[in-house]
Amino acid sequence: MSFLTLEGVTASYGASQALFGIDLSVGEGEVVALMGRNGMGKSTTIKVICRLLKHSAGKVRFAGQDMSSLPAHKAARLGLGLVPEGRRCFTNLSVYENLYASARPGEWDFDKVHALFPRLGERSDQLAGSLSGGEQQMLAIGRALMTNPRLLILDEATEGLAPVVRQEIWASIATLKKTTGLSIIVVDKTISELRHVADKVVILERGETVWRGTIDGLSTDIKDQYLGV
Repeated sequence: MSFLTLEGVTASYGASQALFGIDLSVGEGEVVALMGRNGMGKSTTIKVICRLLKHSAGKVRFAGQDMSSLPAHKAARLGLGLVPEGRRCFTNLSVYENLYASARPGEWDFDKVHALFPRLGERSDQLAGSLSGGEQQMLAIGRALMTNPRLLILDEATEGLAPVVRQEIWASIATLKKTTGLSIIVVDKTISELRHVADKVVILERGETVWRGTIDGLSTDIKDQYLGV
């Protein structure tokens, strides 16, 4: 059963249309990889899901509720946890304060986040702005988990990070898949890593859904046509 569904979704930035027909579904406990070349609508789709951008046509439903009229803060309260591209930590607040600011009652608390990312516990009193890029990404994921989401959305969670840190982030995503009932959307290009966590793949091209299937179904022709890899 689908937990999140987008059907025929279109959206625009002013007079410039960005999405022309997005079809996407995520089941409970399912990990979906959202793929496509740069500028094809992935981040815009995430904005529509999180209600940071209103869609102009189509349907968006989450946990059985029509999302069309919901503002972003009410959508978040339904259980949407976003790890945005570029991390966007509160750099002038400590690690502890960043986590505390987003905390909501539920399973995820400081102890669980520190168990997933021990370095956040070690640097609890350190300003977020003084952390490395990889540590800030861990903090961004931890901050989203502290909201106790039902759907976690990771927008380019490993982009620009050193290979060893990328491995840590991917390991944390695999742990979340194995040990929680979270539904997860991962926006990423790394097929070799996605292969270990993604239940299915959705590819966007010029603001439309052009392919859906399993990662093993990604033929060379499809990759060449839509992913450029």
